[in-house]
Amino acid sequence: MDFPELAARTRRFSHGAPRAVTVAGDGARVIFLRSAGPEDPADALWLLDVDSGEERLVADPAVLLGTDAEPARLAPGERALRERLRLSSGGIGSYALDSAGRVAAFALAGRLFRADLVHGDVIEVAAIGPVIDPRPDPAGERLAYVTDAAEGVRRGQLRVVEPDGTDNLLAGEDSGVTWGLAEHIAAEEFHRYRGYWWAPDGRSVLAARVDESRLERWYLHDPADPASPPTSLAYPVAGGPNAEVSLHLLDLDGGWVDVHWDRETYPYLSSVDWTEGGPLITVLRRSQQHGLVLAVDPRTGETQVHAELADPRWVEPIPGTPAHLPDGRVLVGGELAHDGYDARCLFADGTLLTPPSLYVRRVVGRLPNGPNAAADLLVEASEGEPSQRHLYRVRTTIGGGMDARRMGSDPGWHTASIGGSTLAVGIASLEHAGVRWRVWHGDREVGELRSFAATCSYAPRPTMVRVTDRRLPSAVLYPAEHVKGTRLPVLLDVYGGPGHQEVVAARSVWLERQWWAEQGFAVVTIDNRGTPGIAPSFEKAIHRRVADVILTDQVDALTALADKHPDLDLGRVAVRGWSFGGWLAGLAVLRHPELFKCAIVGAPVTDWALYDTAYSERYLGMPDDGMDVYAHHSLVELAAEPLGDPAQARPMLLVHGLADDNVLAAHTLRLSAALLATGRPHAVLPLTGASHLAAGGVSERLLRLELDFLRRYL
Repeated sequence: MDFPELAARTRRFSHGAPRAVTVAGDGARVIFLRSAGPEDPADALWLLDVDSGEERLVADPAVLLGTDAEPARLAPGERALRERLRLSSGGIGSYALDSAGRVAAFALAGRLFRADLVHGDVIEVAAIGPVIDPRPDPAGERLAYVTDAAEGVRRGQLRVVEPDGTDNLLAGEDSGVTWGLAEHIAAEEFHRYRGYWWAPDGRSVLAARVDESRLERWYLHDPADPASPPTSLAYPVAGGPNAEVSLHLLDLDGGWVDVHWDRETYPYLSSVDWTEGGPLITVLRRSQQHGLVLAVDPRTGETQVHAELADPRWVEPIPGTPAHLPDGRVLVGGELAHDGYDARCLFADGTLLTPPSLYVRRVVGRLPNGPNAAADLLVEASEGEPSQRHLYRVRTTIGGGMDARRMGSDPGWHTASIGGSTLAVGIASLEHAGVRWRVWHGDREVGELRSFAATCSYAPRPTMVRVTDRRLPSAVLYPAEHVKGTRLPVLLDVYGGPGHQEVVAARSVWLERQWWAEQGFAVVTIDNRGTPGIAPSFEKAIHRRVADVILTDQVDALTALADKHPDLDLGRVAVRGWSFGGWLAGLAVLRHPELFKCAIVGAPVTDWALYDTAYSERYLGMPDDGMDVYAHHSLVELAAEPLGDPAQARPMLLVHGLADDNVLAAHTLRLSAALLATGRPHAVLPLTGASHLAAGGVSERLLRLELDFLRRYL
């Protein structure tokens, strides 16, 4: 089986690998999701017992959905029907734990389940409708969940199931208003995927109310049944209205307190944390150049400013912050860009905790630091080399100065979860396949989480180097049998967008690129300014000039690499990208046809004025303050310019999913119309039934169509 087929069947070698790894609060268990094998997409819930080092299957979707019955006991066709139900459900997509990690709640095929992780019992809990985001209270006694009880109407109700099975409505309204769910902008742009939070004592819930009635609705397609309403999406486009988001403290006995802050000035609720120290929230102005960290009084809903976040371009809070430290101070993550500093740092009530050499990416949690001592922090960060991410212990004691010590020496890309005295560390590396999860309890190594994932038959070896005076991270891949001195056509495989790196020391990033190299290309990947991992100034150089900075970096880095790698034939260069990378690929052939001979343009944002508010406005500003900036970044505007020299018209393959809920397929159709009007050659490849994410993944047929296109024009 060759790479395209194997990658498609194994979802890029992820089926069968542990994911969503969490350490229980008491440190006694490590909970995770994993499917049964390399081609099984249905994840089950597992745990590792820290004392014994043994793994145990907690919840199997096949059993819970009744698909494991003996064939003789099923009517003809019923087993196949049940198996399709199991696969279509995707297994257990996520789970939530109580504070000690003794109880887990999860949804499966819209049904609600509660798992006792200590004794192993799993029961279905009756719910009034399809279940979304179920969460146990801190004691593991009650279950909260969100449901849409009205057919065909988006009406998120927040409900709580009592220990005796009584199902109570906590909050809910008519169509257009949801309770307990994150709005589109929160999930897509601020990585806040939750819409409600239990109080530590389990007697109340802090819940978000989201009113989407002001949003413009995009009608995607007509239904097959003429009597049904057309499918539509409430989508906040740049410069237009956002959903109205408010927070409310809801007592289980019916009490209600509104959380007060200036929502007109600070409409974005980017983070919420509620631990023993009380609720902490982060709110941002629409421009995202200023934000506040607020402490909420759960009795009155009044808020107090703990910290301000400010940047003339945009602020970028650090995941895992704000949070209360054991000594009562508030941990805040932000950026320091003066007095010689250019770093992402941690502060405790204004005191700097991390040195300027450290680029802090995420606060994982507290590390135990001995009896009666304040806990240090476990932090994911980079130091000097952006392609690697490591774990650091950061001291938080008052008067302790800046003390960040790296934990472990293995190269690669590290992530972690911690609870009590138990630490689970996942390491991705160029030296091995997948992510290896190892577990320690104190100084004792408990074991490694098993992986049932398939492995690729080859091990990519990218040549990674920093180039140009900007020291741009870049990498080159050659065919395994490449003979030095043989010039090769170049495939520039790009993403380039803010918040995401491609040049990282993890094998999975390079598997598909190595396959492209084996087809006869030298594959080049570059992380331009705007990508994370180096310094705030590096990331924010793109503000309001995204296209110019990013494309300049890609071209300059490619030229610099050709000086170091003479086998790169810059007379034969293709560019390929998806999503932001699709926009960048289209931009490359339209602006630099002298260098780029053809492009694969996957699911591009062709007009940023039609993309969502928070993303477009963060990097390009408000449309009312500069429509010329938006026009300058529009592929549609660029494609509509008269073609001076027909010989400079470069062919494009436009690819897009038609079941999209993110970058609308209308983007691609508008670009195609502009290309047709000016006589620029292109083809449109619609992927029916595929969404933005699904279409962007590996598909055997899609890869081969892309390869045919590149061979034809390169």
